[in-house]
Amino acid sequence: MLLAVGLGNPGRDYAGNRHNIGFMALDAIAARYGFQPFRRRFQGRLAEGQVENQRILALKPETYMNESGLAVVEATSFFRMPPTDVIVFHDEIDLFSGKVRVKRGGGAAGHNGLRSLDAHLGPNYRRVRLGVGHPGERSWVKDHVLADFTKDDEVWVKTLLDAVAENFPLLVRGDDAAFMTKMSLVMQPLFPDASPDAKEA
Repeated sequence: MLLAVGLGNPGRDYAGNRHNIGFMALDAIAARYGFQPFRRRFQGRLAEGQVENQRILALKPETYMNESGLAVVEATSFFRMPPTDVIVFHDEIDLFSGKVRVKRGGGAAGHNGLRSLDAHLGPNYRRVRLGVGHPGERSWVKDHVLADFTKDDEVWVKTLLDAVAENFPLLVRGDDAAFMTKMSLVMQPLFPDASPDAKEA
């Protein structure tokens, strides 16, 4: 059994925000594999399905981003799951828009949702970092992530979410490298002139 977590903020006002791409990824996965409807549980919304013959729980915390760890630790405690069985999808400003990286452990890098998870769960969960680009100045970051994706973003965001869902079985198998390769092959044609990321850690 694995727990897939999407990070975001609840409510219509935040639904289209860059900060909510984790919620969007979970919705795409649940739709692709015919998960049961999301229901209120563990201070969030939980859906359940089967992928690769494994039971997958999909959780969207509704504690707001800064307290995401409260919902996740409640779920992991109930199911007696170690952090290594948790996969977290979240926005990443230190990756160019459309880039995807997977890592195990590490720091929060200023992401309040990850900071909360680290505080309640420890750092040893898998993170699927979904690039939303950097606004250029640190003081602009909050407005950037709490703004909706633009009309120009629609094609790459849909392509990314479809590819995340399609290749999710690779994450279930634990083949993070193959997942990243598949994502790169899908996304690179949309950004052929993209400059290298500021950070790849």
